[in-house]
Amino acid sequence: MSGEAAAGGGGEANGVQPNVTIYINNLNEKIKLEALKKSLNAVFSQFGKIIEVLAFKTLKHKGQAWVVFEDVASATEALKRIQDFPFYDKPMKIQYAKTKSDVIAKADGTFVPREKRKRNDEKPEKKQKREQHHDVNQAGVGMHAYPGAYGAPPLSQLPFGAGPKVMMPEIIVPNNILFVQELPHDATALMLQMFFCQYPGFKEVRMIEAKPGIAFVEYGDEGQATAAMNLLQGFKIKENPMRITYAKK
Repeated sequence: MSGEAAAGGGGEANGVQPNVTIYINNLNEKIKLEALKKSLNAVFSQFGKIIEVLAFKTLKHKGQAWVVFEDVASATEALKRIQDFPFYDKPMKIQYAKTKSDVIAKADGTFVPREKRKRNDEKPEKKQKREQHHDVNQAGVGMHAYPGAYGAPPLSQLPFGAGPKVMMPEIIVPNNILFVQELPHDATALMLQMFFCQYPGFKEVRMIEAKPGIAFVEYGDEGQATAAMNLLQGFKIKENPMRITYAKK
């Protein structure tokens, strides 16, 4: 399978009708498969329930993925709003998929089992189709990101969860390092980097292994950190909004 001709299609303009599966290419090929799946979940689950995320290790599938939504409206909204989203430093190219995944075919009764045959006995086009339809398990525990309210709320309004207690500074002096809380314990620095690196001045994400659920994000200066905090304040991950403040100096 290669590029757009493989499975992506070009939307209604190329005769592909809107459907529940979107095809994404121009993805960063350096990202490991599981990290890629989790990150795709983080970006796309804000538009609706995701049934599965498909991505493959094979060379000809590099830089490509498929996301299957529960309904067409969610897929359409994602296609419109996330087109060219800077995903790990590369703008995503999104189209409706030309073919439905096995999970959808089984649900609507159109699934036809394929014969198991040796790869070298298959014609290239049939082999290609089989690999494209191959079932993969849904990508573990996804990061469910939802855009929340913009702007940092007053400290008096910040809720404290039942998780590990983190002492908040009584006086917060604006600076270039952000303190992020309410993260799921399986969040990784690479995952957070995908969100915070979109904004100018981003330097790095630092996490503390002994204290899951928190992170520090550094920017070049105070103004850049403030802009990123205001834009990402309240982004939901697993139903809980990120709580972002300036780090204590």
